[in-house]
Formats: sequence, structure tokens, C-alpha cells
Amino acid sequence: MATKVNIRDVAKAAGVSVTTVSHALSEAHSSRVNARTVEHIKAVAGDLGYAPNRLASGLRNQRSQILGLVSDEITTTPFAGAMIQGAQDAASEHGYLLMVVNSGLDNELERQEIRALQQHQVDGIVYARMFNQQVSVPGELGAAPTVVLDATPDNPALSSVVPDEFGAGESAAELLVTAGHRRIAMVNNEDDIPAAHGRLAGFRAALVRHGLELPADCLVAGHPSTAGGREAALQLLSRPEPPTALFCFNDQMAMGAYQAAGHLGLKVPADVSIVGVDNLELIADGLWPGLSTMALPHYEMGRWAVLKLLEELEDPGAPRGQAKISCPVIERESVAPPRN
Repeated sequence: MATKVNIRDVAKAAGVSVTTVSHALSEAHSSRVNARTVEHIKAVAGDLGYAPNRLASGLRNQRSQILGLVSDEITTTPFAGAMIQGAQDAASEHGYLLMVVNSGLDNELERQEIRALQQHQVDGIVYARMFNQQVSVPGELGAAPTVVLDATPDNPALSSVVPDEFGAGESAAELLVTAGHRRIAMVNNEDDIPAAHGRLAGFRAALVRHGLELPADCLVAGHPSTAGGREAALQLLSRPEPPTALFCFNDQMAMGAYQAAGHLGLKVPADVSIVGVDNLELIADGLWPGLSTMALPHYEMGRWAVLKLLEELEDPGAPRGQAKISCPVIERESVAPPRN
């Protein structure tokens, strides 16, 4: 059996002291060592197969070097990968392991999972939700530092991160107005959630800046699904003077709008331009022509949540608050100038 490589072996092979190796491989102290030396030491450590003793480090720092992520349905949705990847990348870069558990909307199971994470002595927890919403944070989370991901907590003492829903609506309006559209309608989500209110408010605000408005008959809400989008778009596009462009709450509703346009003999974007939100690639890239959409920043939000959690672990007095991360415009082929 091969002998396990220790820090002294790395120091000897690199031609430096044990202290220098310790600092170079520490996220907290690597700045004390010349950058070129740090790179050299890391290369030597990698070649030797050296792995830091996390248990010993944790005992010294009174840390487990483990973070927990508690979600409702994230791991069963198309958004899971990017959000969890962002959180995991941030944790790994700082020497932490991320443990992910999924409750499946079962409150009792969620409480059990939180207790299990606490029994593993996690240093902090990211409490995540599948979509931007108001949440009541479980009391069991009070025992560990917590950051809320993709939701607004009822406890203002907790930091949180959400998409900039208002900005997403603004960007959608700007994209359509810049293309020359003046009769623009919105297919919104009928649910009473922050995303529906924020996207509508941003959309309206951008239209007003351009001297336009969103008349009552140009706003139709429906179930946030393909069928819901199809029904809402049929109402709008069947009118004597239909809108020349539609902003849809999400990509699924936008797919329904494509279907409605096809049913009425209209072509996208020649007869009607369509914009969505999500950048759910199975839909946005799969539709023909491709759907222009606002990308939800799942990776960036996951990363932000872990970095904020680590900041609060290092400085318990760090300011709390809510971050809003912008939703970039992903332009494809679903927007064109209106017919004269």
C-alpha cells in the first residue's frame, strides 16, 4: 500500500518550508505567498497526489468545511444543474464540500433533512426554492448561518438572492420597442408571485419611457404552461387589431404562443414577434425560429448564495440584505420589425 503524502513531502519536493506550503494551499492565507510560488506549490502537490487533511483543519478552525443546500424541487427540474453547479463551484473554490438534499415539498421531510445536516455539523445552509417566491423559513434553520436562494424570506435578518424580475421585463420591452413594435401585449402568469408582478412592472415602466402603454386588453394572464400560453395568445392574436409582439412570462408560455400563431396562420417573427423568460434551452433552442428570451441567472444566484454564506461565516456582523441579479438578453430569431 502506498504511503500517504503529507505536507512535509510537498515542502521537501517544492524546496520550501512547511509553513509556506500551508499558506499557499490555504484560501485564507495564500496572499501571504508570492503568486508564482503558490502556483509552483500547487503543481507539486497535484503531482504528488497530496490532499489536505480536512478533519484536522476543521478541528483547528472549529469548522466542518461542509455546507448544506436544502431545496424543495430544484433537483427534479431543468434549472437544477446550473443553480447547484454555481453553489458547488463557489464552495469547492473555498475548500468546502456541498451537501444537497431535496424535500419534494414535504415539510416533515424538510425538517428531517435540516436536522440531518445539523448532525453532520454543517457550517451553514443555503435554503433554496425552485422559483422566486415569498417563503417562511423553517425555525430549525436558526441554529446555523443561512442564506436564502431564489426567494424572499420572512426573516429580514437573513440574506437572500433573486433574479432581477423588474429588469427582465424592462429588457423584454426594450428589445421589442427597439425592433419597431408599438402594439405590444403581455402574456403573464396568473399566479400571485413576485416574478409575475416584477416582470409586469418592469415591462410597463419601459413602455412608458418610450411614450407607450400597456392597455388592459393587451394583458392576459394564464397558467404558466404551454397550454396556458396558447390560450392567452389566441385571445390576443384573434382580435381585429392584434398586437404585433408578445412578451410571455416564461419560455413554456412562449411555446404556446408559437402554437397559437401557427393555428391562426401567422408566422414568427414575420407576423408576430415573441419573447420569453428562462432561456430553457430545450424550448428556446428547440423552437423554430429560435426564441429570444431573458436568461434566468441560476448559476450566478447559486454562486452568490454560497459566497455570501461564507462571508457571513467569516464575519457574523456582515450586512444582510437581498441581492438582485440581472437576467441577460439571449437574442435568437423570434423578433423582427413589424410589417408596415
